[in-house]
Amino acid sequence: MNRKQNSRILSGGRAVVESLKVEGVKHVFGLIGSSTMEIFDELYDNKSIKFIDVRDERTGSHMADGYARALQLPGIMIAGQNGPGATNLITGVAQASAAFSPLISIAGAVSAEHAGKDSFQEVDQQSLFEPITKKTWTINKIEEIPRIFNNAFSIAMKPRWGPVHINLPRNILSKEKAFGKFIKSKIKPPRKVSKDELLKTINLISSSSKPVIIAGAGIKNTNSHNEVIRLSKITNIPIVASAGHGDVIPCNEEYFAGQMGPRGNYVASRLVKEADLILAIGTRLGFNSTFFSYENINKEASIVQVDVEPVSLGRYFPVSIAIHSDAKAFVEELIKKISIKKEINRMEKWTENFIEERKNYLKRRDSEALLNNFPIQPSGLFKNLRKVLPKNSAITLDAGTLCLQATDALNYFEPPCLYTPLDFGLVGFSFACGLGVKVAKPKKPVVSLMGDGGFGMTISELSTAVHHKINTVTVVMNNKSWGAEKAYQRDFFKKRYIGSDITSPPFEKVAELYGAKGFKVERLSEINEAVQAALNCNAPAVVNVSVDQDALFSFRRDSFKHKS
Repeated sequence: MNRKQNSRILSGGRAVVESLKVEGVKHVFGLIGSSTMEIFDELYDNKSIKFIDVRDERTGSHMADGYARALQLPGIMIAGQNGPGATNLITGVAQASAAFSPLISIAGAVSAEHAGKDSFQEVDQQSLFEPITKKTWTINKIEEIPRIFNNAFSIAMKPRWGPVHINLPRNILSKEKAFGKFIKSKIKPPRKVSKDELLKTINLISSSSKPVIIAGAGIKNTNSHNEVIRLSKITNIPIVASAGHGDVIPCNEEYFAGQMGPRGNYVASRLVKEADLILAIGTRLGFNSTFFSYENINKEASIVQVDVEPVSLGRYFPVSIAIHSDAKAFVEELIKKISIKKEINRMEKWTENFIEERKNYLKRRDSEALLNNFPIQPSGLFKNLRKVLPKNSAITLDAGTLCLQATDALNYFEPPCLYTPLDFGLVGFSFACGLGVKVAKPKKPVVSLMGDGGFGMTISELSTAVHHKINTVTVVMNNKSWGAEKAYQRDFFKKRYIGSDITSPPFEKVAELYGAKGFKVERLSEINEAVQAALNCNAPAVVNVSVDQDALFSFRRDSFKHKS
């Protein structure tokens, strides 16, 4: 059968939908607009793709971001309007870029004949998105649609993951053209680790007395936590998590210390500060983990760094061995080689001391939690959440002082199950991200923690949650302030507070007005019952928790050394 007999006459809008279908897309997030009506009209009759309409392009992109990370597949967000619809995407796409999330954002664009003429809602979308994506396209010919969408899926998922963006001019979507067969994208297999790299690594392990594994997103994104656990047990090496990835290893694993670095716990942080060998697997050793400072990592340690992105190798710290590889492939090959090598130093004292210190830290974390104070203290809130949240929960966090305190204070049992803004530090991320995670993993309880400021930014998506029955639980830690900034004003600017106090409506009542369930918590004794009820109510739920307004912490003290 020849190509002409296989071809179909399709509009540009239909070609976009066919391109999504061939990639196996099941959900698309979006906000409709006149410049992409052809796409939405084609989605109307499509039974294989569910369209989830959102209230804001920014929050819609957070949903697609959470969805992508949870499924480890591209998440799709369509801004239906060119100009303001596209510019509203910018924050969400930048967030996905900082988190290396495979978001595919799509926006309408002005017709080709109107481009460059100051036409209605015109902005240079190509230039706007290029700095915050792996690749940005503006499609100028209808026949380019399948090829560019094919490339978009491939590039978004090609290691290292990241967002891509496609601009679709109105005239391209409305045209018709004969199209042949639509083909699914392909990803090249990861580079193989060389025998020489493995033997050099084994020699360093053999001569080390205080080694540590830093497990990063590369472990989480390749579902290789079991392999890392096996490696740690074969070699007797403790594991710590890079910043924002406290779920990289199940929290009850004996050899796991939790999150390292300035925002981690002191047990994990000490391991990295004192180690003579650091196996940095699937991590850039980036800012949030190290502050790019030898205050957070031993300057004398040998470093073996494994990363899928060559530019990351040795970028922030000199390394002894730089290995360009997929994290899982490296760990699997290393286990094979180590399993047949007899002279591995077991490092018993180093590891035994760590295990005992970790046990004591967890006991102290529970015993020192403030349970009887009024108003509610974060440590008491987190202890109760550790008790009440199901082990199979997915947890999303915002930026801000309370969520940063929560990062290493909660328990994570089933990787991947923690979703944070990571290096973008975005306030207003958690609730919308949680909706995307729930769409991706409908059987998982999804709990989103936020401050009152961040929730106030994104509360309109309660309408999306109710309309589509996306039943997440949002715990608003309400301290009536922009807590991180107020902490800096308190600690470094003589309590000269400006713009840091917030007045908000009663969120639990607002939730009810949207058709969700609302719960108010003013005493710690009420929290378990409220969260349990929220988990069981079979509706989107908001738990508004009054937290001590003075329970603030200055995380970035290094930024204000000049004020000390």
